[in-house]
Amino acid sequence: MLRIGVFVCHCGTNIAATVDVKAVAEAMSKEPAVVFSVDYQYMCSEVGQTLIQDTIKEQKLDGVVVCSCSPRMHEQTFRKAAAKAGLNPYMVEIANIREQCSWIHKDMVTATEKAIILARTAVAKVQLNAPLTAGESPVTKRALVIGGGIAGIQTALDIAEAGYDVDIVEKNSTIGGKMTQIDKTFPTLDCASCILTPKMVDCAQNEKIHIYAYSEVEAVSGFVGNFTVKIRKKARYVDATKCTGCGVCTEKCPQKKIPNEFNLGMDNRRAIYIPFAQAVPKVATIDADNCNMLKNGKCGVCAKVCSAGAIDYKQQDEIVEEKYGAIVAATGYNPISLEKFDEFAYSQSKDVITSLEFERLTNAAGPTSGQLLRPSDGVHPHTIVFVQCVGSRSTTECGKQYCSKICCMYTAKHAMLTREKYPDTDVYVFYIDVRTPGKNFDEFYRRAVEEYGVHYIKGMVGKVAPRADGKLMVQASDLIANEQLHIEADLVVLAAAIEPDKTARSIATMLTASMDTNDFFTEAHPKLRPVESPTAGVFLSGVCQGPKDIPETVSQASAAAAKVIGLLSKDKLTCNPCVAHSDELMCNGCSACEKVCPYGAITYSDKEFRQPDRTVAIRRVASVNEAVCQGCGACTVACPSGAMDLKGFSNKQIMAEVDAICK
Repeated sequence: MLRIGVFVCHCGTNIAATVDVKAVAEAMSKEPAVVFSVDYQYMCSEVGQTLIQDTIKEQKLDGVVVCSCSPRMHEQTFRKAAAKAGLNPYMVEIANIREQCSWIHKDMVTATEKAIILARTAVAKVQLNAPLTAGESPVTKRALVIGGGIAGIQTALDIAEAGYDVDIVEKNSTIGGKMTQIDKTFPTLDCASCILTPKMVDCAQNEKIHIYAYSEVEAVSGFVGNFTVKIRKKARYVDATKCTGCGVCTEKCPQKKIPNEFNLGMDNRRAIYIPFAQAVPKVATIDADNCNMLKNGKCGVCAKVCSAGAIDYKQQDEIVEEKYGAIVAATGYNPISLEKFDEFAYSQSKDVITSLEFERLTNAAGPTSGQLLRPSDGVHPHTIVFVQCVGSRSTTECGKQYCSKICCMYTAKHAMLTREKYPDTDVYVFYIDVRTPGKNFDEFYRRAVEEYGVHYIKGMVGKVAPRADGKLMVQASDLIANEQLHIEADLVVLAAAIEPDKTARSIATMLTASMDTNDFFTEAHPKLRPVESPTAGVFLSGVCQGPKDIPETVSQASAAAAKVIGLLSKDKLTCNPCVAHSDELMCNGCSACEKVCPYGAITYSDKEFRQPDRTVAIRRVASVNEAVCQGCGACTVACPSGAMDLKGFSNKQIMAEVDAICK
């Protein structure tokens, strides 16, 4: 029988306030095979780890159970401590008596009873544990960044600066993301293009960075250090190696009444287009849905005027397969659709616009060349109403429950710039709360009120009604003055909530990464591992993980890059020894496990088996590539014959835990 030691942590008052830790330690001392049981205030501290190491040596322990917080927090800490004392690290079990016990109970008697049960299950399991040895796998020293916005760009630049190859996959025809559509950034009011364009150019000129623009990730397989990714390079119908970006084709194309996505449909583009002047790569793209030549074979003007001979109407999508050691998700965001917010008349009037549309109206490269004009008639508005939290902090089905974080600041920016450029314009901002948590943010907001005379009104807009004369009647409440307001506005700007890009869900599925209910990627730990996903080798950058502004996005991008660099700097990675294995005598060759394995770790082969009568039978059996297996356990559940099992989490160990609970 094994000699087991049990160590119960107080975790300050996190556990001890609800669980009688001394009673737990005493109860465990009476369990079979337990030769030592003690409680201590902080087991994860240096003193606590030393206590574990000394006890292992003095008591000649064969197994250790630590009753503490989630194994996600400190399992590696305690395993390393055991290894230093000469004990196989996989002979350590964690009983989670914090997250699964003390934090969810208020009654000490109930919590203590449950803590004893959880500790007992860990003792039962460790008795069936076997020493495991971790293998090694090589690292492919190349990184993939999915998304070419400011987050993806900064991540790629930092990785490349460290000397590693990195690929950027961007679904649009140019990198840059949402920041290319913004005029100025808060709180410094820097020109967004002046900040972003040099970084875009640096990406294009860096020999370590390869840009797959107008491309999408098709499939991802493999594991940390050894991912295999298929990338679909969509047909531009323009040879990127020949196109010079001169723009002649975009000027001569006769099909010129297509809504311009870059300007959010507020002006038109042609069937062949370059999104904006600073596009990277600056290569024309043909819109196959609107090109007369591709639709009916009639036209061909762009091919005739292209002196470089870059037009290729027969171009097809191309699948590229690459191997990567690490993947960074930087899929970005979009403003939510406002079609369902009928009270604001967004779908009824062209003069009710979103904040991003307002950005394009005030941008020198926008549809009005930077002149603030009403979309309906091109007249300068003299009364503008900004509405905060449209879709954010909402309890309705069409909105989002979370705060979008950036709206208060960019509305203050819009209001300030409007008053600065057009002093004759009255600006009203209706808000629930003004949230300015960043450095110099509150000073920025106060400048809008005190220096520029913006009318901030605490209250909600109930309705926006278009009138026949072109005015917009805004009905709202002023909660401080306790009165109803009716404002005749020329322009209403809605601060729409932001949400993850629509591609985020499919990308997360391919990466086997976790997402929350709002489709934001979930980090491995919100405090200790904020840029890592629970899937090893997959990192998070930018708004894909949650709402954030540009400075915060750039910071997280560099943090993600640092994690990637740390991974790629290793020649080999230690593999998880808790992998699946097949009992060939029980395997019936059904292929059920092979079909559910997300890593492609299971293969089948014919093997010879000697029968009792000494004849030889050939049977089809499963085998597991332990270097590829990540120990997810899907195969053990799918196997109908019970031939597949998981080292460290075998069926016997799980059933022993169940028996201990029912004891």
